[in-house]
Amino acid sequence: MNKLKTATEMVAELRDGMTIGIGGWGPRRKPMALIREIVRSDLKDLTIVCYGGADVGMLCAAGKVKKLIFAFVSLDFIPLEPFFRKAREQGELELMEIDEGMLLLGLRAAAWGCPFIPTQVGLGTDVLKHNPDLKVVDSPYDDKEWVAMPAIKLDAALVHVDHADERGVCQISAPDHHMDDWFVRAAKKSYVSCDELVTSDHFNSPEAARQVFWERSLTTAVCHLPGGAHPTSCAPFNGIDNKHFLHYNKCAKEGGFSAYSDEFINGKTEQEYQELLGGLAAIRAIPQTTY
Repeated sequence: MNKLKTATEMVAELRDGMTIGIGGWGPRRKPMALIREIVRSDLKDLTIVCYGGADVGMLCAAGKVKKLIFAFVSLDFIPLEPFFRKAREQGELELMEIDEGMLLLGLRAAAWGCPFIPTQVGLGTDVLKHNPDLKVVDSPYDDKEWVAMPAIKLDAALVHVDHADERGVCQISAPDHHMDDWFVRAAKKSYVSCDELVTSDHFNSPEAARQVFWERSLTTAVCHLPGGAHPTSCAPFNGIDNKHFLHYNKCAKEGGFSAYSDEFINGKTEQEYQELLGGLAAIRAIPQTTY
C-alpha cells in the first residue's frame, strides 16, 4: 500500500468551502509547506479549525479563509499573530472563538460520531455570549446546566509529523503530540507531511510504536517534505525560527503579506524557499526551543 503524494497533489484534492483542521500548536509543528501550497493555489472560502499560528495568518492574508474556529492564534514570543490580527481588526472573518478544551471536545465529538459533548467549560463566561450557536442543555441526572459543545466535523486535516512510512504509519516523537490525533480522527480525509520517510521496519521498535497516535487507515496520503514545518518547530529536527518570525512580523507592518509572499512563496518551489534560508542544513541547525 503506497500513499505517497506530492504537496501539489494533496492540495489539488481540497475544494473551495471545505472545513479544514490544521494540526500543530502556535509555532510548533505546523504543516507549513502544505500551507504555502494552499497560498499558491486558487482555493477560497475555507473554514479553518486550529490552535493557530502562522498557518492562520498566512491563509487569512492570502484571502483563503471565510470562517475561523479557534482557541488562539499566536507565535508565542509574538503574542498575537500579526496577519490574523489585521484580518480580525478589519472584520474580515466569521469567528468562533472558544476555550482550548472546548475545541478539543468538538473534535472528540466528531471523532466519536456524537452530535455534542457536555461540558461545564464556558458556563458563566462571554464564550456563550459571543457564540450564540452554542447551546446549554439540562442534565437528565440532576438540575445542572451543561454547555453542549457541538461536533466539529472536518472535511480534511493537515498535519506534519517527524517520521512516516508510505503506508501512512505516522510517528510524533516530540514531547507533546498536541491534538493532531483528534484532528485526524475528526476528518474525512487526512493529509500528512513528514520530515523523514522511513521503511516500515522503523516502527518495529517499542519506542517508535508508542509514538504512533492513529491507525494508518486514517491517513489518506503522505508527502515527504524535510523541513516542511519551517518556520515552526519540528522536534527532534529543528526548533522555532524566531529570526524568520521577526522578519515575518516586520512585513506585516512594512510591505504587507504581498512583500513576504513575493519574497518566499509566490512562484517558488519548496526547495527554492528553503534555499533562501540557507537550505535544509540551515533549518536543521535551528536549536530546539527551551521553556
